[in-house]
Amino acid sequence: MGGFSSLVEAALGGLYFLSERNSMKLFQFHLGAAVLLACLSLPVPAQNVEAGSKKAEPCLVCHGVNGNSTLSAFPILAGQGMRYIYLQLKDFKEGRRQDPSMDAVVANLTREDMFDLGAFFAAQKMGNSGFKADAEKAARGKAKADETLCTMCHLGELAGQNEIPRVGGQHYDYTVKQLKDFKARRRTNDAGNMTSVAKTLSDEDIDNLGHYAAGLH
Repeated sequence: MGGFSSLVEAALGGLYFLSERNSMKLFQFHLGAAVLLACLSLPVPAQNVEAGSKKAEPCLVCHGVNGNSTLSAFPILAGQGMRYIYLQLKDFKEGRRQDPSMDAVVANLTREDMFDLGAFFAAQKMGNSGFKADAEKAARGKAKADETLCTMCHLGELAGQNEIPRVGGQHYDYTVKQLKDFKARRRTNDAGNMTSVAKTLSDEDIDNLGHYAAGLH
């Protein structure tokens, strides 16, 4: 907990400075980042890709061969970060994130299982979703992504890092649904970062961002 406390305190230390400049959005990013970075200090068990491959068999019904979903309602997991997958499975199991299709899947997963699954999907190569992005919408989506500082967390090409998901190349339908869920606070397991950003987005913004992200193959 020492590492967590020091990181949070460092973020809180900048509150006055940031609030004086009306930069609460930036503060929220820093605080969320502090929480996520604290996770990096937690001990991580050895991951077993081969074991994860066997454990992933039930997942492939919805998420596709090696995690390359062909059903746009289900996210592509291939090439996603190990830590992100682990944290999402943990959040599903502990009720911080909810989806009826995941309830039975996560019910009996151990911490080791979740790390193995994360390792397996992270080791796979992300395929092309086949989505044909509208060029004008994608351009507007990129402009909005730049405006809302998406790359601060998701990096260039929205490739993701550590606990931050890879969004580039993800299904349009899935990305749009998640943004709408964050905006409506139907999904809140985000340390406040995504709900803060999503509430500023119009439906047109979300559509454009979906085209931009899905077109990043």
